[in-house]
Amino acid sequence: MSQPVSLPLRVAVVGAGPAGIYASDILTKNDPDVTVDIFDRLPTPYGLIRYGVAPDHPRIKQIIVALHRVMESDRINFIGNVHVGVDIKVDELREFYDAIIFATGAERDRPADLPGIDLDRSYGAADFVAFYDSHPDREKTWDLTDAHSVAVIGVGNVGLDVARMLARTADELLYTDIPEHVHAVLRDSAVTDVHMFARRGPAQAKFTPVELRELDHSPNLQVLVQPEGMEFDAGSQEALSKSKSLRMVVDVLSEWAIRDADPNFNRRIHIHFLENPIEVIGEDGKVVGLRTEHQELTGDGNVRGTGEFTTWNVQAVYRAIGYRSEAIEDLPFDTRNFVLPNRAGRVIDLDGEQLSGIYATGWVKRGPVGLIGHTKSDAAETVANLLADAPSLIKAPVRDREAVHALLASKSLPVTDFEGWDRLDAHERSLGEPATRERIKLHSREDMTQIGRAGAR
Repeated sequence: MSQPVSLPLRVAVVGAGPAGIYASDILTKNDPDVTVDIFDRLPTPYGLIRYGVAPDHPRIKQIIVALHRVMESDRINFIGNVHVGVDIKVDELREFYDAIIFATGAERDRPADLPGIDLDRSYGAADFVAFYDSHPDREKTWDLTDAHSVAVIGVGNVGLDVARMLARTADELLYTDIPEHVHAVLRDSAVTDVHMFARRGPAQAKFTPVELRELDHSPNLQVLVQPEGMEFDAGSQEALSKSKSLRMVVDVLSEWAIRDADPNFNRRIHIHFLENPIEVIGEDGKVVGLRTEHQELTGDGNVRGTGEFTTWNVQAVYRAIGYRSEAIEDLPFDTRNFVLPNRAGRVIDLDGEQLSGIYATGWVKRGPVGLIGHTKSDAAETVANLLADAPSLIKAPVRDREAVHALLASKSLPVTDFEGWDRLDAHERSLGEPATRERIKLHSREDMTQIGRAGAR
């Protein structure tokens, strides 16, 4: 019969983005004997920092410097190119680890219940982000030649990123890490006007002041706010009184709302508040418009429809209404909230019973909300509960750190490690040197794997 854990903890973390790396860091700082293996289905670490942050946001990408220091620990081992639930089952991992933390994030689009949303030229923001960030498993091409006016549904930070990437000129982005195929698509773009639609008012906006201001930094585009949507009720005023950040956002929006359109700009971003998209209009199977209903504030920051409708002449629609996590084979999944069902990071089954040794952190735990600071506190909560449970966890029968590599080798999986990431990192930086760019990102999984495995065991 298996015995409670008494040997040093062996923990697997599934997902090498910030959530998984923070959990690993907190674990090793709070338990001097624990060893951690971080698995990722991609050949590279860093998750959405590498494949979800817009290329013109190098400031945010600098978090990789701190994450790299964590990954250098002798007690943390990166195992890339392994898809847990597909290449190796959860029950197989249990043979080697006393506990498993799932930090698989959220990188797919939430569905939208909107007539016409499935028309051609109707896209999910997550898919477009994956394209311009050169995700190796997603679209390698994108057509921006067939729409001069596009709609973005949603005005969170992702919506801002999508609008900005659609509106900026390709050559403005040549200082970033985008490879040639992304530059070529943006260079050939026909887009001149991007319309962003928010169902609620400016005091309910979800973007941050820094993200908003960056929308207006391009010399080639003008940002305009529709004045009719700049309305505030008692609930809005209360929200503004409690948040300096929100007041900064509203100040910027108010400044843009009194601008006159400048004909010297040939690209524009239009922000529309209190306009609720109700239908994507199609013709011959393609998007030809978007219908919205004007909303009015109800006094508490919420809105209701007015019965006034507008049809906008757009030829493409991008929905930026949130990301969702994906189910993991052999684990329960909350299909309403798109998360692993859990209590404070302890994964539970559909009857509410805790699954021994199974934990969650990050967006797969709480949904795709919050910034990096939330991710740290989220990981701390999960790790604290794991360590509290440690005395009662059932120990894994196989304790040798090399044993899992033997299993992966027997499956003929082209595993990458952290030294392989450093080789790939150096290679991408060398590609950027002739163009005085920090790096040019590779987009082929095969190429990344080959370079990463140049010194494979």
